[in-house]
Amino acid sequence: MEFVDDQLTFEELGNHLKSSGCHVANMSSLDFSAKNGIGGCLTRLLRKFLKVTLDDADMSILASWYCGHMECTPVVLIIEDMERCCASVLSNFILMLSKWVVKIPVILLMGVATTFDAPGNMLSSNALLCLRTCKFVLGSPTQRMDAIAEAVLLRPCSWFSVGHKVALFMRDYFLKHDGTLTSFIRALKIACMEHFSSEALSFLLKDIDAEDDFQEIWKEKHAFIQDMVLKYSSELLSCRSDNVGAPTSENLVQAIGELKRLHQRWATVVKCLQEAGKLQRVRLLDLYSEALDPDVHRSMISDNQGESSSRNGSFSSQHGGFSKRTSTFKAVHKVRDLPSAALSELLNSWERHAVDICEIRDKVKELQVLMNSEDTKSSGNDLVNVSMRSRGTDAPKDPKVLNKKAVALIEWMLQDQMKPIESFPFHEILCFKTVEKLQTALLGDPRKRIQADLLGFQKYLHCNCCSTRGSRLLPSLHDTSILYILAQEHGDIINVHDWFQSFKAIHVNPPTKSRSKSKHSSTPKKKKDIEHFNNHSEAAIQARFCKAISELQVTGLLRMPTKRRPDFVQRVAFGL
Repeated sequence: MEFVDDQLTFEELGNHLKSSGCHVANMSSLDFSAKNGIGGCLTRLLRKFLKVTLDDADMSILASWYCGHMECTPVVLIIEDMERCCASVLSNFILMLSKWVVKIPVILLMGVATTFDAPGNMLSSNALLCLRTCKFVLGSPTQRMDAIAEAVLLRPCSWFSVGHKVALFMRDYFLKHDGTLTSFIRALKIACMEHFSSEALSFLLKDIDAEDDFQEIWKEKHAFIQDMVLKYSSELLSCRSDNVGAPTSENLVQAIGELKRLHQRWATVVKCLQEAGKLQRVRLLDLYSEALDPDVHRSMISDNQGESSSRNGSFSSQHGGFSKRTSTFKAVHKVRDLPSAALSELLNSWERHAVDICEIRDKVKELQVLMNSEDTKSSGNDLVNVSMRSRGTDAPKDPKVLNKKAVALIEWMLQDQMKPIESFPFHEILCFKTVEKLQTALLGDPRKRIQADLLGFQKYLHCNCCSTRGSRLLPSLHDTSILYILAQEHGDIINVHDWFQSFKAIHVNPPTKSRSKSKHSSTPKKKKDIEHFNNHSEAAIQARFCKAISELQVTGLLRMPTKRRPDFVQRVAFGL
């Protein structure tokens, strides 16, 4: 496992065991050091359970504490990295626990970083005799990634989805960058956050999976905001085509119901493809990305309409839509070569996934009935041979007739039941498609973003003075922004004295318009403002100047003066 993914493994495992009623103590390799010895190890163990530090640590204290709970749950000790522990201390600790095992049932969970024979090479023979060992291996990052993708993106209760480009980026980000599960989860969280913060109608997702009918929820819960929802619906790109008229309450409710039904069918077909691709080690995220591509689906439909004989049960690569789906082609091609027993298991898994989709479930059951009838007729002989004899024909033997029917079934599911989400009206409600936002959040260009924010601060502040300033710099601007804008007038080397004088002139001298107006106005307020500018402390200006330079240095836009050239600073970043 990757270190980044493994950081919280034992902590989450301990929390899970605690929720099951176990007494859990997480111990590190530092607790089993030669310096502390067995006494220090026992002291730390008692501190974990009793929450106090005892000068005279003894196992009898732990036994009394355990008996006082009157529970039968075991004590679980989690040692995160066994190989970093002192071998003699850990062996003596195990021998000590074995003497008290009747009163204190103990389970040791030890993390091994190298091989499974590490405990045998490290612990003493007496300590090994006290252990009844079992081993388990956590799934690979790819397997765990597929499990998370299935739980988040394909589970019926989770209607949140991502677009084709976003799915491709998430897959490439996982494979080509650090390849850690943590990065994939982070990408999913950011995509979900960006969707719900940017899409105005995303709040409807919480009502799609409600037990009550969405039409009733729409009438009762959203009665006061229907006009606003319809207004935003008319601005969706998927609703601007000629085929989709102006949204009304009726067609919006109908469209969301249809969106829910088609999305459920789409997810079911992806799960069926995943079952077929497991034998070929096809990743779920690859299948998911290909299934989201609307261009591939359109080309597949056009190829199917252009060739009336395309549905012959053979998943050939001559169709453009299929040839572009490499992972899908691998998954379906494997079905043709499956033995009878494996094909039966595959159909059973399809039936489980399609339990709520009547059309798919009925076709799968028809194929299962056909397979069961052939098994009954065969009486231990070849399945296809008995099928041919039962028909009373002299047709040539074809042992893969059921495999061809299974291929034809999944081809039908791909063409008729797997319409991509981005081709649905109102799909923006549940589908996040802005891959640029995800790229900026995950990959980003922080230095470029900082430069853009310093130069375009008025977009965030929205103050009246900045909006009307034109090209003039006002004292009300942030000091860091003033300095960075003034730095654009210099090259890669900036004279600190000239820079400070320009900065000082902005704060000491009033703006041009204010000076011109003050000549024609002798009001006390204007005179007071002029005095304020003139009496501005130069020490305060120097302090603000130094603070702004420090901020530019921290953000990586500036390199401080050196001993050779103490009067000059160097710009690090240029342009956007």
